[in-house]
Amino acid sequence: MNTIGKVSSAEALQLIAHVVNETGSAGKAVVAAVVGPEGELISFIRMDDANAGSGTIAQNKAYTAARQRKFTREIGQKMQDENVSPAYWGDDRITGFGGGVPIVQQGKVIGGMGVSGLTSLEDEALAVAAIKAVFG
Repeated sequence: MNTIGKVSSAEALQLIAHVVNETGSAGKAVVAAVVGPEGELISFIRMDDANAGSGTIAQNKAYTAARQRKFTREIGQKMQDENVSPAYWGDDRITGFGGGVPIVQQGKVIGGMGVSGLTSLEDEALAVAAIKAVFG
């Protein structure tokens, strides 16, 4: 039997809480989403004063990171370097905005996290820090 590990709902809430604590203490507001390896939403928050449009973007970042098993920044770099249209992936939810990070445990992608609302580098750093805090 093939079993696939997946981010638990408790872990997803911990990831979200980490981002909220980091940004809230700095007076910033973001949107964060956590998905399972198939890209289905497990946890989501749009902090007060965060841009409403960032909600869709954060979810798509998490989805892309999980489904493509890569940082979304890498997808965006491929789009730029090779002049590849997002249509290449045949999936309207694939995005190249930085800030989506796959969650990997024991060499397997068990989910993805997307953060949106700051610069792409800041979004990515928040996701990486949250994953490290929760999963080591």
